[in-house]
Amino acid sequence: MEWFNTWFNTPYYHILYQDRDYKEGEQFLEKLIGVLDLKPHSKIIDLACGRGRHSVFLNKMGFDVLGLDLSKESILYDKKFENETLKFEVHDMRNPIKFGKVDAVFNLFTSFGYFETDKEDQQVFSSVSAILEENGLFVLDFMNAAFVKNNLIENQAILKQNILFHINKKIENQHIIKTISFRDKDEDFKFEEKVKLHDLKEMDAFAANAGLERINIWGDYNLDLFKEKTSERCIIVFKKIK
Repeated sequence: MEWFNTWFNTPYYHILYQDRDYKEGEQFLEKLIGVLDLKPHSKIIDLACGRGRHSVFLNKMGFDVLGLDLSKESILYDKKFENETLKFEVHDMRNPIKFGKVDAVFNLFTSFGYFETDKEDQQVFSSVSAILEENGLFVLDFMNAAFVKNNLIENQAILKQNILFHINKKIENQHIIKTISFRDKDEDFKFEEKVKLHDLKEMDAFAANAGLERINIWGDYNLDLFKEKTSERCIIVFKKIK
């Protein structure tokens, strides 16, 4: 079974990442919406929405939002937030999105590059392009591959809820592989995260093959200029062209 099908559905995933800075995420979304100039009630898909925090925030900003995620456990959790303009569904981003056309698709906080082949990554771009209105926008927030390679922390120990998580990272065959091991209730656990280190050139190629073109790029959540060697993030806006 693919690693994300198991790890994302465990309670331990949410324990390990419980301290993520959601305020920073909301501030980023406010800045992003200001730059994108999306009209009120625009239709947005939050692709790989996880536990829906950003879908809910976008909905509060006045948008019609559909949150999609592969994790059945996450979507079950998200369903309690639904209203007339906020819905959640289980969906594999490699597959066509069988809903009405939308004005924008957001894929945020490194929710891409999980799959084994470039063909599967291309399928993601193609499914996004197919669901977008003409001139619709695809926002892809990914790690900057060059920065990751030059600043890799190989070993960490993180204590959360009396569980000591041992984190080991390595780069192998253009993937960053994170091994997470820990012990809880007299049982040993071991999970893996594996993300492909796509660079900007590869992202642009996926986009071009799907009828999308890059119109903007930033290097962090303050929307500062992207610098290939020093920017931590690679936040790209693609537009659907004819």
